[in-house]
Amino acid sequence: MAGPLMAAEGFRGPKQVWNAFRWSMKGLRAGWKHEASFRLEACLAIVMVPLGLWLGHGGLEKFALILAPLLVLSAELLNSAIEAVVDKVSPEFNELAGRAKDMGSAAVFVLLMLVVLSWALILLPRWLG
Repeated sequence: MAGPLMAAEGFRGPKQVWNAFRWSMKGLRAGWKHEASFRLEACLAIVMVPLGLWLGHGGLEKFALILAPLLVLSAELLNSAIEAVVDKVSPEFNELAGRAKDMGSAAVFVLLMLVVLSWALILLPRWLG
């Protein structure tokens, strides 16, 4: 007989968690293989995350310096997913499809600006004075 946790709707056992992890890794591999922007941003994050941990003073600064590049990677993956679905559903030019793709790109751009802003606000005062 199943216990109370097993009967709970939405319970995730080890197998489901493992499958979710595998699918996430498959998505990361697809992003790396098919998206030049993701590769570039991943390489920047590989440099920026350790730098942020080293340059940040205290937990909040470190968190802010590493969060922004990781958010860019997340947005880039979502943008790539949007583009793939739009291209599948509407291979010919469509104004709404173009708008969806442009808005996904704009989301990545906004987060790239967050990277610049957070790094500048945290590090420039220290370096300039």
